[in-house]
Amino acid sequence: MNSFGIRFRFTTFGESHGKAIGCVIDGVPAGLVIDEEFIQSELDRRRPGQSKFATARKESDSVEILSGVFEGKATGTPIAMVIFNKDQKSRDYSNIKDLFRPGHADFTYHHKYGIRDYRGGGRSSARETAARVAAGAVAKSLLREFGIEVEAGVCEVAGIEAKRFDFAYAKESEIFALDPDREPSQKEAILKAKEAHDSVGGAVIVRARNVPVGLGEPIYYKLDAVLAEAMMSINAAKAVEIGAGIEASRLLGSQNNDQITKEGFASNNAGGILGGISNGEDILIKVWFKPTPSIFQKQRTIDVDGNEVELELKGRHDPFVAARGSVVAEAMMALVLADMLLLGATSRLDRLKRAYDR
Repeated sequence: MNSFGIRFRFTTFGESHGKAIGCVIDGVPAGLVIDEEFIQSELDRRRPGQSKFATARKESDSVEILSGVFEGKATGTPIAMVIFNKDQKSRDYSNIKDLFRPGHADFTYHHKYGIRDYRGGGRSSARETAARVAAGAVAKSLLREFGIEVEAGVCEVAGIEAKRFDFAYAKESEIFALDPDREPSQKEAILKAKEAHDSVGGAVIVRARNVPVGLGEPIYYKLDAVLAEAMMSINAAKAVEIGAGIEASRLLGSQNNDQITKEGFASNNAGGILGGISNGEDILIKVWFKPTPSIFQKQRTIDVDGNEVELELKGRHDPFVAARGSVVAEAMMALVLADMLLLGATSRLDRLKRAYDR
């Protein structure tokens, strides 16, 4: 599937070394202000080639809106956006056209489809996520109308954990680090792995604030379930925790329960979601990313004929994929919440009647 969402639905298209990537968004309410500069600024955050902590591929990621917008506002029809690829170096992949890269989707794509685009992974490349960020920017524009804010940052690099979460600082950090005190050692770990032609993994925190009570659909489209699906659809994501996450399994019920007072919940172990529906607290999600599989060390693999060979990669790759992955996770959170807002608008008869009140 290349589409996600029900009411606020988007489809992405394109490949890493194809002519372009892009998205089509359906369900955007007519009249919503579509700020092309804001969409571009979101893409700039994810854009490669901006520091020594990311791939050296130089892409401007300049977005063009093709349809669905008139005089700066959504018309209610599908919004199509395209980003043309400018800096492909497909020759870097000619030596692996018949080989399967360890840790990549080459092996599974080949066996599923009988054909694969070996140039940078084709459709399975993280290049596709730029289209998600563009769609996420439109979703954020809708969320702003309701005062909902989504933000993210890196909380762990190579086992080096953040001790505090400063989302404002993360916006300015080269690696989107949440903890300015831990950032130097986290950067050092990334560069050390890069110099050794290796890579490191890490984790990010995604937070949504000012979320109203009632977002989420029982039973098979629960907010937490859809958010987990959204995060796990991101390249290199290997695990998702909501609220207290794994730690909740180690607590007593008396410790884990978020007791309720007149002022609100006394704690937020639930991560802002109860019974699959938002409870008005901050939604907190932790996403764990594996080390980038593209490393420049010799590795064992097989070719398409099943022969064992030794592989040595060329090309330009992120030594730490979670940094730019945090921007994508932020976009996916926004896209899910936008979809849930539209779904929730018809959950009660009184709301539906107000929509058609004359």
